[in-house]
Amino acid sequence: MQVFNATGRRKSAVARVYLQEGKGNITINGKDIKDYFPSDLMQYVVRQPLEALNLTGNYDIKANLDGGGVKGQAEALRLGIARALVELNSDHKPILRSNGFMTRDPREVERKKPGRPKARKRFQFSKR
Repeated sequence: MQVFNATGRRKSAVARVYLQEGKGNITINGKDIKDYFPSDLMQYVVRQPLEALNLTGNYDIKANLDGGGVKGQAEALRLGIARALVELNSDHKPILRSNGFMTRDPREVERKKPGRPKARKRFQFSKR
């Protein structure tokens, strides 16, 4: 049984995904998806590429997630799963691309500038 692997990134989260034939189990950092992402919305985000191709129960997914927050990790995992599915079968790419699962979201947090409280916020101006 061959294992297909891919990497997904979003904000500061990184997901290393390993895809192989199985019963549809998704394991993240050694935990089941329901334990790792208690929110139904985040579970839905992770499963979107599989549902777009009607492959929900066909493949087992093991993933290592690192960095970022809950939403960033879920979207990084979604990208990793989509890339692994394309590695499995390149015919899946147009469907995943049209649904927007193949594009890496480039938005990152802007750095804090010196002399300011945040990246763009300024201290209150006092004329006198």
